[in-house]
Amino acid sequence: VQLQASGGGLVQAGDSLRLSCAASGHTFSDYAAAWFRQAPGKEREFVSYVGRGGHIVNYADSVEGRSTISRDDSNNTVYLQMNRLIPEDTAVYFCAATTWSPSRSRNDYRYWGQGTQVTVSS
Repeated sequence: VQLQASGGGLVQAGDSLRLSCAASGHTFSDYAAAWFRQAPGKEREFVSYVGRGGHIVNYADSVEGRSTISRDDSNNTVYLQMNRLIPEDTAVYFCAATTWSPSRSRNDYRYWGQGTQVTVSS
């Protein structure tokens, strides 16, 4: 499966963004999906995941309560709605997919998109 992330941009603190991850090449409903992010000089970290069917979701503490992950398998797309953005959210955001059960470990995801930059100014 190929993944294409989009929706990033330069925003002010307190603003919202919706990131999209479009999948192609395979039946996307067969995959669990996740978002990770990587800030300059830091390791790639887990943000959120959604299981097959969309019923199982999980969030990192840093975005819990401010973000919502969802999927639309009819359009082969996973979304990450991020609200009340803060400067610490500045990073490149990557979507990932796996045929395994969803997890917080980047090592469990075989398929990755190219990333979309989110920059939050104070």
